[in-house]
Amino acid sequence: MKVRGRALIYGDKIDTDVIIPAKYLVYTDPAVLGQHAMEPLDPDFPKKAKGAILVAGRAFGMGSSREQAALALKGAGVLAVVAESFARIFFRNAVNVGLPVLQVPGVRQKVTEGEEIEVDIEAGTVTKVATGEVIVGKPLRGLPLEILKADGLLNYLKKA
Repeated sequence: MKVRGRALIYGDKIDTDVIIPAKYLVYTDPAVLGQHAMEPLDPDFPKKAKGAILVAGRAFGMGSSREQAALALKGAGVLAVVAESFARIFFRNAVNVGLPVLQVPGVRQKVTEGEEIEVDIEAGTVTKVATGEVIVGKPLRGLPLEILKADGLLNYLKKA
């Protein structure tokens, strides 16, 4: 499972309140949530997110267990999230809504804003398209990979 897009770089400890502020939790439509994704940190994020790969530092998605955080990123058009580490519940919520996620130590220091990258979830790699440099992370395997391939848990269960 591969995705390719330009990198949007963010820092460490981006919590779910930043990914989607609580005042928008009354909405369930991913497209509406996506209009407000990352609003407190970057009000222009929804304009930049379509077709992009979000690259972040440590503890991405920490905080509450709100599933809407992953839905908001997907609704904004983010193709995948690559981070040095994830909050466990965000990681699982992303898989469950069909948003590809990959843990890659040191990735934030090796990728630059706007650079085109290719993420291979099964191989656990990020490739810098211009140079061919490969950054190795932790591949996704087993049931989480199967759920992602089905575009989320509900679709996976419908096929079972």
